[in-house]
Amino acid sequence: MNHPTVIHWFRQDLRLSDNPAFYHASQQGIILPIYILDDENAAKHKMGGASRFWLHYSLVSLNQSLDQKLSLCRGDPLATLLNLSDRYDIKDIFWNRCYEPWRIKRDKHIKEQLENKGINVHSYNGSLLWEPWNTKKSDGTPYKVFTPFYRKGCLKSSPRKPLPKPESIQLCRDAHHSLTIDELSLLPAIRWDSKLEPYWHIGETGAHQRLSEFLEEGIENYNEGRNLPAKPYVSRLSPYLHFGELSPNQVWHAAQMCGDDINVVHFCRELGWREFSYSLLYFNPDLPKKNLHAKFDRFPWNEDKEKLKAWQRGKTGIPMVDAGMRELWQTGYIHNRVRMIVGSFLVKNLLLHWHHGERWFWDCLVDADLANNSASWQWVAGCGADAAPYFRIFNPITQGQKFDPEGEYIRRFLPELNTLPNKYLFNPWEAPDNMLKNANVVLGQDYPKPIVDLKLSRQKALDAFGSLKQKEK
Repeated sequence: MNHPTVIHWFRQDLRLSDNPAFYHASQQGIILPIYILDDENAAKHKMGGASRFWLHYSLVSLNQSLDQKLSLCRGDPLATLLNLSDRYDIKDIFWNRCYEPWRIKRDKHIKEQLENKGINVHSYNGSLLWEPWNTKKSDGTPYKVFTPFYRKGCLKSSPRKPLPKPESIQLCRDAHHSLTIDELSLLPAIRWDSKLEPYWHIGETGAHQRLSEFLEEGIENYNEGRNLPAKPYVSRLSPYLHFGELSPNQVWHAAQMCGDDINVVHFCRELGWREFSYSLLYFNPDLPKKNLHAKFDRFPWNEDKEKLKAWQRGKTGIPMVDAGMRELWQTGYIHNRVRMIVGSFLVKNLLLHWHHGERWFWDCLVDADLANNSASWQWVAGCGADAAPYFRIFNPITQGQKFDPEGEYIRRFLPELNTLPNKYLFNPWEAPDNMLKNANVVLGQDYPKPIVDLKLSRQKALDAFGSLKQKEK
């Protein structure tokens, strides 16, 4: 019996296990698996450098899992799919849904065109625990506050159980037209990405290894330990989830197997925040650029290229901020507690627009995700849904003293401050001259002087926020 050839279009689901579209495609016939690099439709949301680095190695891993049968293309997906369908007599195409506004618009058009040609499109949810349209309030409107969204919108139903990897998979490759992975040109010409490689095991195997390590070593301390950037108590699963090397359903149910103590509850709640970000983006397509609270459209932001550059390079003279920004630059990742600290410093101490932070993170994070990145920056800026009040300004000195009390994190990324005593590690500008000398630190030479006064800049931020209230009256 001849089996028909069907297409599975890999997108943000670079795995074989718990991949609904791939699973159902395997039951229909011989799979022609394809990945299409679509920079044209992405427009302003084209992947940043760190994401492209991750994608390169993720595709290498996926291709190995597919016995080197992955076909690679670049350009317009509709043209590619129509061409393949014509040459291979394709009648069925399978994919998992994506939820970024530009992808939704693109996929809707592609589906219409394919169906007009008599080609069946089968789409599934392989990226979220709950579909955004199933988490709305009883009146049909979306939630704007996390807690009721999670408790009433999400937990009214359990996430589906993960699907197994198909037992029998027949594959074929478009050998004469497929590009090689190198021909996608995902890696930079100047190979700065080599510094990121030691920190990650990219691909589906690495994703499951990281999940296992976290469940064995980190989750039992997660509730309190997730705030300690020097400790291994966060999952670091975000890039694997973004690229779909691991599904949130696999993570959720694996965590549930650890019991129902407070650590598991809080970890699953963090998965809920990921869902909330996707809901916000789905119902607010302008989230990456438009303030959810319109009054912030009148906020008196500063423009200071030098201070922005100092923040980006981890040279602000504020150790907790600089350690976070150097972690980002060296590893492609930044601890969640520290993300809040560096974000608060940018928008409140420097009074620079959150757009600057959003774009820098987009380019530098291996877990750069349009929904999470946009919602998180709006949250820290005070202009988003369920946002931190604008007057909540993180003090990077006290945050460091509380969450990195022994200075392990700061010393890891700011080795020039290694021998400075803990008492002044978070505020070296206040250290006595003889102590700085003994530590071989000359401020302004070995380590920058602060680019802003924390106390004065905090007051300026509060005054700026107060000006919005005056304009409302």
